[in-house]
Amino acid sequence: MADSSKNRTLVSLGCLIILCIVTITVWQLNWADKQSPDVNLQTIDGRNIRLSTLQGGPVVLTFWATTCDICVKKIPELSALYRQFQPLGMEIIAIAMSYDPPNRILSFSKNRDLPYPVALDIDGSLAAAFDDVDLTPTTFLIDAGGKIVFDHRGDFEIDVLERKILEILKPESEHSSLTSI
Repeated sequence: MADSSKNRTLVSLGCLIILCIVTITVWQLNWADKQSPDVNLQTIDGRNIRLSTLQGGPVVLTFWATTCDICVKKIPELSALYRQFQPLGMEIIAIAMSYDPPNRILSFSKNRDLPYPVALDIDGSLAAAFDDVDLTPTTFLIDAGGKIVFDHRGDFEIDVLERKILEILKPESEHSSLTSI
């Protein structure tokens, strides 16, 4: 009897794990190949950036908070990525969560010398436009045509994002020669 009960427990646990994996995968793919919302981004330096005006190159949007340890850890990696690819047309915009006080964001960004724009989401409308982002970091990569090709909540490997950026930046002729090999 005990072995039968153990087996049922193990099968139930296995099913639960599979269900969790499928749910997480579907959640991660939620935005894959969807058109990005066309939102207005108000930066801490007073600029107003309409997201659609950035089409033509890859755009990384990362929702973050000054109190998020992973977000803070990612700043040097994102800064290096920005310095490497911004001259080639890539843009990174950090979007501060609505619960983060603007004066803290301004001070934090200045002290860390962030090279990329930081936008404020004062009323939470930006997070709402991107499927109610509530976890930091949440990072999106938008391709040259405005489609979301990467959507990740939580920590991620910067090299995965870098490879996806490189795919977008490659000239069309390189894409076609790669597929014919």
